[in-house]
Amino acid sequence: MIRLLLADDHAIVRAGLRALLDAADDIAVVGDVADADAAVAFCAATPVDLVLMDLRFGDGRSGASATAGLRALPTPPNVLVVTNYDTDADILGAIEAGAVGYLLKDTPPTELLAAVRAAAAGES
Repeated sequence: MIRLLLADDHAIVRAGLRALLDAADDIAVVGDVADADAAVAFCAATPVDLVLMDLRFGDGRSGASATAGLRALPTPPNVLVVTNYDTDADILGAIEAGAVGYLLKDTPPTELLAAVRAAAAGES
């Protein structure tokens, strides 16, 4: 079972991802948070295999910064960035911070599920 955390500042995005992912037999959404600091705090206290991380949050820490914070935890989860932004600088920052990959938010659901399974296994 893949234990997954959703980190996005838009409640409707978290709800949509949760609805899609909760329907999968091998994925358990163990939480969702609205900012990057909350994602790091959640993973410091709760076992998580994979974080679906937004790249940009309203105010505060970025998704790339939070990814680096997550990767520094004693038992770090893998991070898959899910974003609207597809510039090289945005993506490179997330990958350099330790994300195993990224998807755009317009990715079809079947591709999202395949990417979640691959990222949870540490594949890029």
